[in-house]
Amino acid sequence: MKLVFAGTPEVAVPALDALIASERHEVAAVVTRPDAPAGRGRRLVASPVAQRAEEAGIEVLKPAKPRDEEFLARLREIGPDCCPVVAYGALLPRVALDVPAHGWVNLHFSLLPAWRGAAPVQHAVIAGDEMTGAATFLIEEGLDSGPVYGVVTERIRASDTSGDLLTRLAFAGAGLLSATMDGIEDGSLKAVPQPADGVSHAPKITVEDARVDFHAPALRVDRVVRGCTPAPGAWTVFRGERLKLVSVRLVPDRTDLAPGQLAASKNAVHVGTGSHAVELLWVRPQGKKPMAAADWARGVRITPGELLGAPAAP
Repeated sequence: MKLVFAGTPEVAVPALDALIASERHEVAAVVTRPDAPAGRGRRLVASPVAQRAEEAGIEVLKPAKPRDEEFLARLREIGPDCCPVVAYGALLPRVALDVPAHGWVNLHFSLLPAWRGAAPVQHAVIAGDEMTGAATFLIEEGLDSGPVYGVVTERIRASDTSGDLLTRLAFAGAGLLSATMDGIEDGSLKAVPQPADGVSHAPKITVEDARVDFHAPALRVDRVVRGCTPAPGAWTVFRGERLKLVSVRLVPDRTDLAPGQLAASKNAVHVGTGSHAVELLWVRPQGKKPMAAADWARGVRITPGELLGAPAAP
């Protein structure tokens, strides 16, 4: 089939690579979000998908909105049979959905109908799910509600951050998307409607969502930290300034600390929660690089009874 691939971030690149490598299909063009400011200089930088497509000599389309007439005219001119999508980042209007004969097929990083929305991997980690996966489905105008072509499953490990899990799913999903294109092309795959039961939603995780509540049980604290890593980054407040929590470890045998209460020894920093303590492994103070929590504690000289999450003392 002639394909037009739509995607933007790094997580979409493995799927693009798999389709470029396919001997059965031609990636005629790539659709991606417009160049965006990045780095300290805030220079405009092309998306990872755009950069990969340019390296491969593939035409890149960067419409401000996918309903722009110039973009739609070029899409019709290319005449794709199917448009595979991975994390494109913009809603597709009906006028665009109708162009390819086999529609737009999205690779979504959950086992639909669970975790429809922008942040399925983060929500799966925060919720404590044991299994997740990826699904390919035909895009409709509803949110991730279209019929499903295929799935792959992936176990969520106890130490997984959302970044770790998303990396694995990006590569497993790349193979699934390529196989889905094959099955659509030879007629062996038919999309199956999603069940009405088991629907859950995964809206974008906001900075406020990533604030750690130390009155919650330790398991919840651990999941929020892992689920919000690398973005937007779990955080709390220490002496009136934001402190990012990069990684923590459960300490089930320590229950003497009140929620948020800090206890620092030479080599470890513990903090109380609503159940038992967690150990802070790596933190990132405001305006600084990540550092070992024990080094941070020595530098700030924690006083007995001092709390995380409390406002600065008057």
